[in-house]
Amino acid sequence: MTTPRPEPYTEPFFTPDPKVAAHSRIADFARWAARHRGAEGIQDPTDYRALYEWSVTDLEGFWAAAWEYFDIDATTEYERVLAEETMPGARWFPGATLNYTHHALRNLQPDAPAITALDETGAGYEITGRELRARVASVAASLRDLGVGQGDRVVGYLPNTPHAVIAFLATASLGAVWSVCGQDYVPKAAADRFAQLEPTVLITADGYLFNGTTHDRRAASLELAAALPTLKATVLVDHVGLAWPEGGDAGLTVPWEDAVSRVEYLTIAPVPFDHPLWVVFSSGTTGLPKGIVHGHGGVLLEHLKTLGLHTDLGTGDRLLWFTTTHWMMWNLVVSTLLTGATTCTYDGSPVPQARPDVLWELAARHKVTVFGTSPQYLLTMAKLGIEPSVYDLSAIRVVGCTGSALPASAYPWVRDHVGAGVQLASTSGGTDIVSGFAGSASTTPVWAGELSAPSLGVALAAYDATGIPVLDQVGELVVTRPMPSMPLYFWNDPDGSRYRDAYFGAYPGLWRHGDWITLTSHGSVIVHGRSDATLNRNGVRLGSADIHDVVERLPEITEALVIGAEESDGGYWMPLFVVLADGVALDDSLRVRIRDAIRTGASPRHVPDEILAVRALPHTKTGKKLEVPVKRLLQGAPAEQVLNPATVDNPDLIAYFARLGAERNKRSAHDT
Repeated sequence: MTTPRPEPYTEPFFTPDPKVAAHSRIADFARWAARHRGAEGIQDPTDYRALYEWSVTDLEGFWAAAWEYFDIDATTEYERVLAEETMPGARWFPGATLNYTHHALRNLQPDAPAITALDETGAGYEITGRELRARVASVAASLRDLGVGQGDRVVGYLPNTPHAVIAFLATASLGAVWSVCGQDYVPKAAADRFAQLEPTVLITADGYLFNGTTHDRRAASLELAAALPTLKATVLVDHVGLAWPEGGDAGLTVPWEDAVSRVEYLTIAPVPFDHPLWVVFSSGTTGLPKGIVHGHGGVLLEHLKTLGLHTDLGTGDRLLWFTTTHWMMWNLVVSTLLTGATTCTYDGSPVPQARPDVLWELAARHKVTVFGTSPQYLLTMAKLGIEPSVYDLSAIRVVGCTGSALPASAYPWVRDHVGAGVQLASTSGGTDIVSGFAGSASTTPVWAGELSAPSLGVALAAYDATGIPVLDQVGELVVTRPMPSMPLYFWNDPDGSRYRDAYFGAYPGLWRHGDWITLTSHGSVIVHGRSDATLNRNGVRLGSADIHDVVERLPEITEALVIGAEESDGGYWMPLFVVLADGVALDDSLRVRIRDAIRTGASPRHVPDEILAVRALPHTKTGKKLEVPVKRLLQGAPAEQVLNPATVDNPDLIAYFARLGAERNKRSAHDT
């Protein structure tokens, strides 16, 4: 069964300025496509829905237009756009050879900043386009001398600094394959990822900054190197000024300064369109993390579309989006370079205790035009009483937000405290496609609590339990036609069975992502949460995000997690776990307020069976709530079968939920 979406909004929260929309890059693309590609139905270049319908109806025409509009520089041309549309197994632009690095460097202004490096202290430095190209050339030559060739793997154990960007571009220029994770991963968790790839070189830093503390990762780096037996060398980055030990058993080591300071000519290897560019990993909540492989050409086109059209980035723009290197947003942030815009790296906590508003101060100082963050960050800013507008944020035209569903309450906060003319662009996608399924553009209105529209080229649908597409009802997020950035394959999955099972098992030939969404009559998209963690009360499906959004608006609540657990006796238990603000107690009065808020803000069906206070909630390393693992723990599954503790931000919390599940199942068995 499906349920209607919550009460519809009658008017958009934000409508683009018609002059701004008409002069946007996406409107220019629409005019170009109508003129040069015969895009049917596009009478008005600011009519996003007409452009979208063409993009998913004439899939080959749309992606050919993107190729031409962005002037893709291929060494050999493609034979056709889409040789095989079957999913999985779609073959894009066969015959074409190109390289991502070439496109990342070609539009940069030689003397303008390509990368602005920032940290939580407020310090920073810039790397110009000319300097970036020289450093990439030097590191590429160094990697080549260390034995890295086409198809070999180079891995990074690095914070979000220019070192990671340079190392990635150098790796890709050789046709080698890149993978990276942040240094908050313990060595074993990093090795669980990297050892699968049998890397040739590891690039690692001495440490990173977070919340006023310098974290020494030298010993962890050497432990990781020892766990990767295929390494020929380790490149040691001096980031926070800690001296690396001399000698020891680390094998061949190379100082970063030696690798990056050579004077070399950059030679870029052309590779096939679907040649592996990088391996990104699933969160690894159960078993070893899955290595997801994306190709040079698919990423290039998808990120040019996302950043160049949807985000309207180009020369002169600056993007600052808080991310870590193991979140797919890092990959997208690096691709800012494809558009000729400046990308900002940031090392540190998004809300350091000493300077909780530091990201806004940096955005003002560096004239950031696109500021990217997460829903939790915006909610935290509101609860802390932060006033971003004390800084000159007049350059910001877009606040991007992703990672989870953004509650409607955040929209007026951004308008009132960042700027009335700022577009709040909530987006939803995934590591799996290293891009978005739905988001916003300069030509789309914004509806509070909703994503403006499906993304161009994404044939998005919501399917009910019988596999029928539905409108204005909750359904499974399904993509009915291929995207260029869908994975090439999973690493160590020779017959493709794990890949097929992950996305194509529920609806053969169609991509099922694992999210509940509503496609609305006015063209927007509402994300309700993970479908495999969906609440199902008496056959009625409920999205967990609908409850989280309401509860987390309450000043007494820092964070919330609702779980729906089917029980062995046929019952259904729906507890709500809440993390309380300092000095707050969960008494009967607060429980009544929470229930009333859910009843009026979502529906009576959403009211939980029980409300329990916990000191914290477990998340993946990328900050996502562990809804499915917690559900399984509450159902009595052993912790060791549910998830790998090394992939959790606070492993101690797992024992609590496992104990709670065991006690509840014991009582249930006794009662039976």
